[in-house]
Amino acid sequence: MATMQENTRSELLYRRQRVEAVLAAHAAPQFQELLNEIDLALERFEAGRYGLCEECGDPIEPDRLDADPLARLCLDHLTPSQARELEQDLDLAARVQRQLLPPRHVAAHGWDIAYHYEPLGAVSGDYCDVVHPSGADADPVFLFGDISGKGVAASMLMAHLHASVRTLVGLDLPVSQVVERANRVFCDSTMANHYATLVCGRLTRSGEVEICNAGHCAPLLAQDGHVTAVEATGVPIGLFCVSEFQATRHRMAHGDTLVLYTDGLTEACNVTGDEFGEGRLTALVAAHDSSTPDELISVIARHVAAFRGAVPRADDVTIMVIRRKSDRGEGER
Repeated sequence: MATMQENTRSELLYRRQRVEAVLAAHAAPQFQELLNEIDLALERFEAGRYGLCEECGDPIEPDRLDADPLARLCLDHLTPSQARELEQDLDLAARVQRQLLPPRHVAAHGWDIAYHYEPLGAVSGDYCDVVHPSGADADPVFLFGDISGKGVAASMLMAHLHASVRTLVGLDLPVSQVVERANRVFCDSTMANHYATLVCGRLTRSGEVEICNAGHCAPLLAQDGHVTAVEATGVPIGLFCVSEFQATRHRMAHGDTLVLYTDGLTEACNVTGDEFGEGRLTALVAAHDSSTPDELISVIARHVAAFRGAVPRADDVTIMVIRRKSDRGEGER
């Protein structure tokens, strides 16, 4: 916690310098007001009161403070108009985020792709996308990841990552270079305590899949009843501005399936505190590897819900299933 606050203070000092530079060139009231707000936040750091509500002294909600490091009040002490504005902002953020998601089902060049996207609240820090870099005839690229944190701050960073990676994918780069450049952009444009796990993969007509996994949960590759984990080949993006990422290649036959998921699924807990875990997920995928993407997603979601029972979810949950289908029917390999 101390390190996160130190990072926030450093970021505020950096932003103060930038606002001062703007004021020197263009003296506008809104910039002076912003500078004053930053100074007040820095004063709260010096007094040891940063992150505490000015009304009740309780900690301000972490996701709100993450999204707005200048926040001074907890949710319970917002004025009615401030609460309405916050609710409207959340509704707008949720609508924007839904528009960033790909179609629920994508079929291209012998591949079937489906996903399940379930935010914990109004918005999510989970990330999934399917892109055709050079139009409908290009090999599709799938993107899947998880932003550190939850709520509005994570959703804002997800939108930022979405825009950055889509631009990089449009350059038709190898997936490892997409991740390397996304890492530099993320480092240069976010606060120091933020990072993201990311899987970037390209699906070819021949059945070869090129995957670069930057610190994300290992996708599961199901082939003839056997399931192999595609382990990470690099650290999460945003941790180090200069990092190299490697890609792995996998040959998928007709009927083979690739399952990607966020840790909100495997870390789901039951009433005794046990986690669903990778072992249960792997067993499910192995037992239902002949299912369509939609069927497999339904099986996984149903088993996780039954495992949790009355325990509420504690994180966003996203699942993506990619299946190589046969041109002459699903039963043929």
